[in-house]
Amino acid sequence: MDTCRYLLVGDSAVTVEFSREILPETSQKIRALKEQIASARISGVLETVPAYCSLLVHYDPTVIQYGQLVEQLKKLQTGIVGKAFPPSVVMELPVCYDERFGPDLEYVARYHGITREEVISLHSSQDYLVYMLGFIAGFPYLGGMDERLATPRLETPRLCIEGGSVGIAGKQTGIYPVSSPGGWRLIGRTPLKLYDPTQEKIALLDAGCYIHFRPVELEEYRAIQRQVEENRYTCKTWLKEV
Repeated sequence: MDTCRYLLVGDSAVTVEFSREILPETSQKIRALKEQIASARISGVLETVPAYCSLLVHYDPTVIQYGQLVEQLKKLQTGIVGKAFPPSVVMELPVCYDERFGPDLEYVARYHGITREEVISLHSSQDYLVYMLGFIAGFPYLGGMDERLATPRLETPRLCIEGGSVGIAGKQTGIYPVSSPGGWRLIGRTPLKLYDPTQEKIALLDAGCYIHFRPVELEEYRAIQRQVEENRYTCKTWLKEV
């Protein structure tokens, strides 16, 4: 905590930089400070946005000044030093690795000299930490993919990728929350909506949680998709000690 830096961002935000390394431990500290800020209800604080190594704090400068805010943030940091971090939530996401949803699955398998089944097994055997959301609304930046699956992006991006598509780009795996262009190698799709502005909780995932991919066949994918459309599907979750 002693190495944190406070960086002025324009006239209404401050970045609390914990490190310059992307590590689960850093993500834990960011989550802890975010929760402390929420509990403290600091007048003038409007929003907190987690990133890989920092927390962006938006504030109203007509209510609280930069120096005052930094002092309060430092006190909150002091209060969490030495405390045990609460367990993170793990959310299970069903994924269908059928070829109609994963047109690049065969390429990934050939690239690494393994079978399609081995790609699916490696990809679905990890708990992935959600470091942050960004790029487009609800897009999770995940850590924890097995390096044996690291695969280059497409040379020419697709003009439209369906929401829910699961892909690999370099050493990362991710999920497109809505339809958009993209160059990731697609290996499957989840029927869940990662971004839904009609719901009270617009984004399904939060920075600091974990996700676990569960392979499903096409029939189950369709069944879950119907439940999602009817707002009847509930994700399985459990706690992960970190």
